[in-house]
Amino acid sequence: MLISSITYFLLALLLHEAAHLAAARACGVSVTEFGLGWGRKLMAFRWRNVDFGLRLLPAGAYVRFDLNELQQRPLPQQVLILLAGVIANLLAATVTSGTRFSLMNFLLAATNILPLYQQDGWKCGMVMLRSVLGRKSPLVEWTFTIAGSVLSVALFSALLIRIFHAR
Repeated sequence: MLISSITYFLLALLLHEAAHLAAARACGVSVTEFGLGWGRKLMAFRWRNVDFGLRLLPAGAYVRFDLNELQQRPLPQQVLILLAGVIANLLAATVTSGTRFSLMNFLLAATNILPLYQQDGWKCGMVMLRSVLGRKSPLVEWTFTIAGSVLSVALFSALLIRIFHAR
């Protein structure tokens, strides 16, 4: 059960990041790197101007965009690129409803949509805040970051209390 859960989680991660890559390509934003894991690079190859790498700790994944190109795209395209992974995970979870793969996709989507620092929800919130303000505002951005993190931790804590209280 543990091995299959880890496998489904890794597949959900790959799907999530592949969706970011596909959305970026569709919107004309360059991607320089696609990585699975963190830490020391174990192996890598280059394909279509993207460095694909496998790293030592398989607990995460990422796609590295050209941020200047991303910021020059219209707001709807920026939001699409930043939320493409969440959208793909929700679609996969819906299509495979009732399976462990579905659960992993729902969990990945739920944690990535939260406005926690460097998660997709936080990045999307920053893009929208900057668009509304017409500029960067460190005060507003730090307030969003701190408030989003506090609310996310509170939500997660309430969920844990609810789960353990139900037992």
